[in-house]
Amino acid sequence: MTESSADRDPESVSRFVEHFAAQLVEAGMARMPSRVFAALLASDTGALTSAELGEQLRVSPAAVSGAVRYLAQVHMVSREREPGSRRERYRVHSDQWYEALTNREAIIKRWEDALREGVSSLGADTPAGRRLAETLDFFEFIERDVAEMMERWRAYREQRGAR
Repeated sequence: MTESSADRDPESVSRFVEHFAAQLVEAGMARMPSRVFAALLASDTGALTSAELGEQLRVSPAAVSGAVRYLAQVHMVSREREPGSRRERYRVHSDQWYEALTNREAIIKRWEDALREGVSSLGADTPAGRRLAETLDFFEFIERDVAEMMERWRAYREQRGAR
């Protein structure tokens, strides 16, 4: 039997949101996007309006707007219109981690291109060129592993049946 959000202690939900957001901040995400993401993740529907997020997190609409803009750019949330309304809801999807990692993969490819150019410009035999080449090797290694890991994830998810 699942527990509905009406049965939950709001303080417990708030503690989870703030604790998980703190973990995201420690990993490098900005504080407000971390809090908004955690609040969406903790909601039963996975979707909240700006007003609902502002009320729950006790922040201004502008703070929510900036956080959502960032989260949408990194593919961790999407915006959707409420039917028959001008209000937008912000939704977190079950595949947000996959999308975020896939988006990072595109960024890593751009970094690799820039590093290749840097090695060429600085000279492969200079200390700086060697440092850039090693960084490039690292990113190419990571990219290969991430692609393989994503394939394993898709197979694992299908095997378990997407929840």
